[in-house]
Amino acid sequence: MKPSNLAGLFLLMRPLNVLIAFLSIFIGGLITGTIHPLKKLLLACLSGSIIAAGANSINDYFDLEIDRINKPQRPLPLGRITKAQAWGFSMVCFLTGIAVSTGIHATGFAIALLSSIVLYVYSWKLKGTVIWGNLTVAFITGLAFVYGGLALGRIRQSLVLGVFSFFFNFAREVIKDIEDQAGDRSNGMMTFPIRYGNRPSLLLATLTMAVLVVLTVLPYLFGWFPIRYLIAIVLGVDLFLFYVVTEMWRDSSPQKMGRLSFWMKVDMFMGLLAIYIGS
Repeated sequence: MKPSNLAGLFLLMRPLNVLIAFLSIFIGGLITGTIHPLKKLLLACLSGSIIAAGANSINDYFDLEIDRINKPQRPLPLGRITKAQAWGFSMVCFLTGIAVSTGIHATGFAIALLSSIVLYVYSWKLKGTVIWGNLTVAFITGLAFVYGGLALGRIRQSLVLGVFSFFFNFAREVIKDIEDQAGDRSNGMMTFPIRYGNRPSLLLATLTMAVLVVLTVLPYLFGWFPIRYLIAIVLGVDLFLFYVVTEMWRDSSPQKMGRLSFWMKVDMFMGLLAIYIGS
């Protein structure tokens, strides 16, 4: 395979998303109070990251015609790799991630297998549906935290993170759908913004983020995390969400929604940092 093809495959798996998956799983374990047994946690991180790479790759495979309009800079629309290479790479990633999970325990293997199947079906059938695609991504993203805690046999704290992640990513998915309407509509997809319009979509994203802000305060009020967690989560996440809501109601153009979606992805690191500080 040519170096240009290898570079295309590297970009196809979306390295930032893969890194977020790795850190999410690790934090999901760390938040439980210890990272012992470390081997199982690292296997979970590696397994989840590889599966995430496969999910990103198969998503681009199925979205090629949409990305020609919405994201023409992606490796497939640019012709840096072929559809066959993208599909094959995604299958290798899925199978490798599932194989690595066998070193955790039976439950870890089951989650890796189920997640891989769900992520494939999402890109194949669910992505262009009203709400169901958004719920799928939000659920799988939240499950990453639980995967880390589960690898260590302790999941209460990681479930808290999973819930936070679910609401955060559900809102981000709605924002992305507002951004991608042109390409989605041209390919017959029926997302929430296409079915109901921008204003109801903005309202849905706003309500989701409002619920999330309330939820982020509860771990402090319940005495699970100290005051330093509350300060970090308010400054790093809650104020940022207020900014996102303000900006998207001011300007809901595809360009603006794309920038907000990107910065929400970056802000995930701030959320992880806040949880780490709190733990």
